Amino acid sequence: MNRKAYVLVLAVFVLGVAVGGLGGYLWTERVVHSANGHPVKRTPLERLTVELSLTPAQQDQVRVILADAKSQFDATYDTVRPQMDAIRQHGRRTIRAVLTQEQLPRFEEYLRKIDEERKAKGR
Repeated sequence: MNRKAYVLVLAVFVLGVAVGGLGGYLWTERVVHSANGHPVKRTPLERLTVELSLTPAQQDQVRVILADAKSQFDATYDTVRPQMDAIRQHGRRTIRAVLTQEQLPRFEEYLRKIDEERKAKGR
């Protein structure tokens, strides 16, 4: 086999390995790591660990920091939750006032779904 043909075969082989590796990566990220067709969501700690190559000791420290921040967020949200609920209810009443009798049942169903999603997320 002449040199040109050898280089061409080698180039095709290397390209095949590269495309296969990329395909495997995409398959893993988009199909295997998904549940029910939805991408797996990484926690902030997991994302930071990957992005910053955190050591196990750093992960432990960041875990404590994130937990503390979350408790502060939760406490802050608990103080404003009643106001947020009042604003939400006012908005819903205002929307109901502009809907037709045919639209109202669909709106109520929409709100039921939204409220279920909010409850499932723990809000």
